[in-house]
Amino acid sequence: MSPIPTIPPPHPDPRTPRLALPPLACDTHCHVFGPDAKYPYVADRPYTPPDAPLAKLQWMQARMGIARAVLVNATPHGCDNLVVTDAIAASGGRYKGIANVDASFSEAEIGRLAAAGIVGCRFTFLARLGGRPDMSRFDTVVRRIAPHGWHVDLYLPAKDLDGFAPVLDRLPIPYVIDHIGVVEARLGVDQPAFRALCERYAGDPKCWIKLTGAERVSSAGAPYHDVVPFAQRLVEIDPDRLLWGTDWPHPNVPAMPDDGDLVDLVALYAPDATVRQKLLVDNPARLFGFSA
Repeated sequence: MSPIPTIPPPHPDPRTPRLALPPLACDTHCHVFGPDAKYPYVADRPYTPPDAPLAKLQWMQARMGIARAVLVNATPHGCDNLVVTDAIAASGGRYKGIANVDASFSEAEIGRLAAAGIVGCRFTFLARLGGRPDMSRFDTVVRRIAPHGWHVDLYLPAKDLDGFAPVLDRLPIPYVIDHIGVVEARLGVDQPAFRALCERYAGDPKCWIKLTGAERVSSAGAPYHDVVPFAQRLVEIDPDRLLWGTDWPHPNVPAMPDDGDLVDLVALYAPDATVRQKLLVDNPARLFGFSA
């Protein structure tokens, strides 16, 4: 058996961004890892993260000017969602969560997660994170979460969208595509994968897209300005179903980003303050159910 790789920690001292975020700005994609002594990592995890506990996340968000967050449970914690629900309970209503759920979860268990602030569950389609899930189990989970008003969060590369079109078309609930569909910026906005993502977004009102993972999409590296045309194109199509987030603490990235750079990208994605309000406040409140 190959050893489990250990990934690096987040930037230790991200700069204060130049962009002042509006009140109630939401980071819609971030993670909490451990501490392992309290929230153990599963044995069959694809990687071992450094402990990145709630206190470190809160410190980073305070520096960035972020008021709300959606915590996405990542693969190292498996289907134990306690690390997320505990953080939500401690947030005073400022956090929601995306759980890891499989077909073994009963409707009662899903109901308890919903009561704890979980608003969706995630499925990963990347080979390095386990590849395509069993689609019959995927359908079972969708049926069980639908009555709770959840959505599904999909780590699904845009290059694979055409093959999943029938699955997406029949979904009875909203779905969110992570990290701009992990397109490759070097291939430009006319690449087939990004065109497929734009067509999907324009044609399906159930589809939301996260303007996250700039450090994954970029070919040029920091400050990731080669990602801006992709975000701007999606804003042109419809700014009302786009979401922004940091992806802190940035697991499995080619080079660790400064979160100040990621915040300042929002000013380039959406130069108009009214559109930024949608990306950062209004859209997250609508999808995730934050109170006014």
